[in-house]
Amino acid sequence: MDTSLAQSEIDRLTERIATSDLLSHNCGVLEYDIAWSLQKQLHENVVLDRHPGKILLLEHPSVYTAGRMTKPNDRPTDGTPVIDVDRGGKITWHGPGQIVGYPIVKLVNRQNVVEFVRTLERALIEVCSTFSLETTRFQDRSGVWIRDRSGDRKIVAIGLRVAKGVSMHGFALNVNPDLGQFSRIVPCGFSDASATSLTVELGRLVELSEVLPVLETSLQKALIGVAL
Repeated sequence: MDTSLAQSEIDRLTERIATSDLLSHNCGVLEYDIAWSLQKQLHENVVLDRHPGKILLLEHPSVYTAGRMTKPNDRPTDGTPVIDVDRGGKITWHGPGQIVGYPIVKLVNRQNVVEFVRTLERALIEVCSTFSLETTRFQDRSGVWIRDRSGDRKIVAIGLRVAKGVSMHGFALNVNPDLGQFSRIVPCGFSDASATSLTVELGRLVELSEVLPVLETSLQKALIGVAL
């Protein structure tokens, strides 16, 4: 990759997002390393009060990322590359058909990261409910789940990092991805559960364009009083 070109793109995106009055931004498709660098720059700006918090919504080309709690046996056994990152959680996959959300926001209660995770979970449960899909959350497992006679299935993964009171990384909502990509790993470290999507659960093709406006509204409502 041409690093000078990549940095130019990151600087351009940072300026556009930082100077916008909008809270959430649809960034389209971004390579993971570019999105990560963008997060870092925005995070620094929010920490220094240069601009208010922002939420990035985007897709990644196919990529595996491993959080700090990933174990060796969670990783692919076929040599598939994995990017190690500084978020919580374990290994997961990002790719086309999945909405990835990165809230870069200052938490009102900086010490209660769990409260922020629960806020995101509630917002995403509301999104699923809008599409007439009943979902829930585990007491001891982050993310959004479907639990029924067919077993436990995860539809949203969440992995965050909070530094200096400002969050980064975030969540991934499976809309219509290739779920076979999860078969190479132990997704989020849970060998007793599987990944699912809105498309699979609803029995019809769900487009990202259907979900994005619902997601934006739900996130903005949920963050009132929890993040700045």
